[in-house]
Amino acid sequence: MERTKGLLGKPPLEADQALWIQPCNSVHTFGMKSELDIVYLNHQGVVKKIVPALAPRRTSLCLGARSVIELQAGIINTNGITIGDRVEWIENNP
Repeated sequence: MERTKGLLGKPPLEADQALWIQPCNSVHTFGMKSELDIVYLNHQGVVKKIVPALAPRRTSLCLGARSVIELQAGIINTNGITIGDRVEWIENNP
């Protein structure tokens, strides 16, 4: 159930925060108050599609995506994320 709620009812993401949803190949922003940057990844963590500044009350889909990263609007441009980039999760244990 938590996966289907995503960021609904949560405060807007900060620039250093993200929500990684898996498995997932579509998102919606119904009930959201701010735009989100959306990054779709395949099963190898390669960026298949990017959606900068997805407005509230919209949907987005990427066939072939295995997971989605939701970011604060503007982060895609700030970090130069492009199709073909590879995302890797690295644990940071102090």
